[in-house]
Amino acid sequence: MTLKAKLTVGSALVATLIAGAISAVDLANVTRLEFDATLERAQLMKNVAAELVGEALNRRRSAALRDALRDPELSGALVNVLAASRAIVEVAVVSPANEILADSEQDRAGSAPPKYPDFETLVRTAGWYGRARLLVAGDARYYQLEQALGAQGQPLVYVRVIVAPALIFGDIQKSLAGAAAVSLLALAGAAMIAFLASAVTFRKLGQIGRMLDLAASGDLEPEPDGTGAPAGDELSAMASKVSLLGQRLRGAQFEVSDLRGNIDRVLQDLEDAVFIFNREGRLIFASGSVEKFLGRERAYLAGQTIAEVFPPSTGLGLPVEQTARTSRPVRNRRVKLAPAGEGGAGARTVLLSVEALERLPGTAGSGSGVLARLRDPEAQRNIGSQLRTADRLVAMGRITGGVAHEVKNPLNAILLHVEVARAKMARGDTDIAQQIEIISREIVRLDQVVKTFLDFTRPVDLTFANVDLRELMEEVAQLARPQAEASNIQVEVRWDADGVEARADRDLLKQAILNVVVNAIEAMPGGGALRLEALANEETAELRISDTGGGIPPELREKIFRLYFTTKPKGSGIGLAMTFRIVQLQDGTIDFTSEPGKGTTFLIRLPLAA
Repeated sequence: MTLKAKLTVGSALVATLIAGAISAVDLANVTRLEFDATLERAQLMKNVAAELVGEALNRRRSAALRDALRDPELSGALVNVLAASRAIVEVAVVSPANEILADSEQDRAGSAPPKYPDFETLVRTAGWYGRARLLVAGDARYYQLEQALGAQGQPLVYVRVIVAPALIFGDIQKSLAGAAAVSLLALAGAAMIAFLASAVTFRKLGQIGRMLDLAASGDLEPEPDGTGAPAGDELSAMASKVSLLGQRLRGAQFEVSDLRGNIDRVLQDLEDAVFIFNREGRLIFASGSVEKFLGRERAYLAGQTIAEVFPPSTGLGLPVEQTARTSRPVRNRRVKLAPAGEGGAGARTVLLSVEALERLPGTAGSGSGVLARLRDPEAQRNIGSQLRTADRLVAMGRITGGVAHEVKNPLNAILLHVEVARAKMARGDTDIAQQIEIISREIVRLDQVVKTFLDFTRPVDLTFANVDLRELMEEVAQLARPQAEASNIQVEVRWDADGVEARADRDLLKQAILNVVVNAIEAMPGGGALRLEALANEETAELRISDTGGGIPPELREKIFRLYFTTKPKGSGIGLAMTFRIVQLQDGTIDFTSEPGKGTTFLIRLPLAA
């Protein structure tokens, strides 16, 4: 089918669908209005029947309820009520025990009627499809409207109006037939107009196409029309626009080329090698230390496929090919390069990361390409070591900040009492024993602060091993439970199903966790919950200690890891500072989140065991 035929048929279908939708909405409105009218008539009949029942009871007050309602005059009146609508098939008066006392069908008196769904609920909630199904499919279900009659809140009888929605179709058959005829005419007219409009449009497009062919061959010669304007004005405008688009495209190509060159120059100074493949799996960009990892000049790699750059038989090829097929990323996977002499760059380990690039809007396929990156783990390890050194310097700054505060106080006290003693001696008063006593006491205190700081900063011999964090957390929980139970605190331990192992000094890590746990218990004097969790992600193990205490105020969050800082009346201010130092010594990090009034969660991250 040609493009013209496709567009013509498509335009006709769109016009037909629009006309059909309008017709369907019109038919749905007609159906809805008829259902609403039937509901109004049913409610009116219910009220009329209720009045008739009341009149019958008033006429025969002395008779029993059952006898009063078996009045032939009442039954005849109920039959007359049915004449108001074809869809209403029965009017019944039912006792609270569900026995028919009077009915438009006299032979049903004394029987037990079934309970039908509420008709008003159907009308208010049913959509167009539900109404159409009741009409067209001839559904034999019945619905009812019910009203209780009685005195002082006690119903004596119920008046029920039974409705058969399928019979509404007879009332609106003529309206539906007229609407259907109009809809068919509208559909036919819409299709005809679409075909005519498409024919006129393609006729003009055909003329423009012939003009473009003539212009491309050089045979187009503008012919002046009656107004003196050249016949090729429209074509000239179109050619001008195409030329403008071409200039913009060339400008965009230059910008992309410049950007690619800048990115290449930036990546050349990195230790990583970056490869970008397009959606066909061919290399379109390679930069960085390509020769270092692959042993091949990157100039010879341009345009090669993934299998040619990373052969499937090598450790690099399989992860890249899997990501290209499944779009599942690979993060920092350790891969052995092929040994020298086999096309590799030496038998060493590299870190491979692969991810599928996102599909561009308006393009087909599952992605727009693949990005692969190779990194030297030794270089990464050096950078990590430098970052950890920087973190330790920051930690030392936090610790010395607390020490400086503790040293400052006794020095101020010593200076103050030295000045007092000096003033006394200047006046000839030699009774300075009190000042000497205070100065001596502050010197002892200062000596204790300095000794604590020296003990705190003294090098520690670490014994690293693979530590099962599940066992460690269970052990800490057992140690903490007596104190927790005394404070009405529930202790819970959670861990990953696969188990978590970290590379750490077990005893020091246990001491650090206990410090945090004891603080958490002391933060919940009125009881609460303490949760210990051991988790793992791709690169680190995580320990979480959560409590439901009062939380840490925002103004104190920068101080809690300082040496000697404490908010407890009998606290030493050493526990959390020691925990911070232990975690830092084991190449880990410690942080926390806290919400006043809801609790605090400490998060310790450690290197995973090899």
